[in-house]
Amino acid sequence: MSKKRKVEVFTGGCPLCDETVKLVKELACPSCEVTVYDLRNEGMDKAKKYGVNSVPNVVVDGKILECCKRRKITAKDLKEAGIGIPL
Repeated sequence: MSKKRKVEVFTGGCPLCDETVKLVKELACPSCEVTVYDLRNEGMDKAKKYGVNSVPNVVVDGKILECCKRRKITAKDLKEAGIGIPL
């Protein structure tokens, strides 16, 4: 079994969050293991552990993407983090 990239998406159930979830899922490849947490129902402990303080937010292999700290997430940002690129 090969190693997978751990991709975690934190949402608040809003349309912008839904757009980000869709984009991550569209770009994800077989090397990506995507988990979505709707913070209204689950994942708050994990979000706090990572330092997530806004949604939507994407964490790849335990690190918040830089784009999530400052602006809307783009396909370029996700690809630069390795999403969609086989290991």
